[in-house]
Amino acid sequence: MELLHSGKVRDVYADGADLILVASDRVSIYDVVLPTPIPDKGRLLTALSLWWFEQLSDLVPNHVVSATDVPAEFAGRAIRCRRLEMVPVECVARGYLTGGGLAEYERTGAVSGVPLPRGLVEASILPEPIFTPSTKAPKGEHDEPITYDQVADKVGPETAERLREITIDVYRRGAEIAADRGILIADTKLELGWTPDGTLMLGDELLTSDSSRFWPAESYQPGRVQFSFDKQYVRDWAVESGWDKRPPAPEVPADVVEATRARYVEAYEKLTGNRWD
Repeated sequence: MELLHSGKVRDVYADGADLILVASDRVSIYDVVLPTPIPDKGRLLTALSLWWFEQLSDLVPNHVVSATDVPAEFAGRAIRCRRLEMVPVECVARGYLTGGGLAEYERTGAVSGVPLPRGLVEASILPEPIFTPSTKAPKGEHDEPITYDQVADKVGPETAERLREITIDVYRRGAEIAADRGILIADTKLELGWTPDGTLMLGDELLTSDSSRFWPAESYQPGRVQFSFDKQYVRDWAVESGWDKRPPAPEVPADVVEATRARYVEAYEKLTGNRWD
């Protein structure tokens, strides 16, 4: 195998005609990789992605070739994938207002050029899910929100419409499945790419705790920050620590690591119905 790319949290290897996508236990916040890993994170996110790819396989094709035909040293944290020509856009769907979307709304009354009703607050549910794409920035740089028209300029109007349609459809289906299991999906980020025969399909990860915001439905209350089954706990710790969000990042305390791992495990178990062993 040949190492093609080592990203913030994933490594990509070439293996013949296929790619081997390996999820590490590294955690990245504010585009900086922290020096402290989260145990089992790579295995948890891989297992959750595979579960979602199966749930949504009738809606949109995906890049998975095999979850078992991978090198032994990567077992449980790797997926054998098709090679795709990745679309140069981060496809984001939002059903609730929070994070960078809330900050943009408070400045402009819109998110990625999509106007929203007045008076929305932290965690407000949106009238309908919206497509809020962003750039796909090089390593070390930040993704920036872009409008639908900018996406159309970049990839063409026909592809832009397909990206929006797939992103919203995946979000709606995923949110419906998750809601039945007591989890609200506030937003999610998708990666899509082309096969050589022109099929547009899902790649990378899907509806995981790293690519989405998961909130417990039972405690949901707009107007305040929600409990989150993802790395938001690490972000909150980092902000409170006084770190300036530039490398090098500080070591993460053991109690924060364990609490973050517990959130990943709980999200996996609630969504899939499987016990994490």
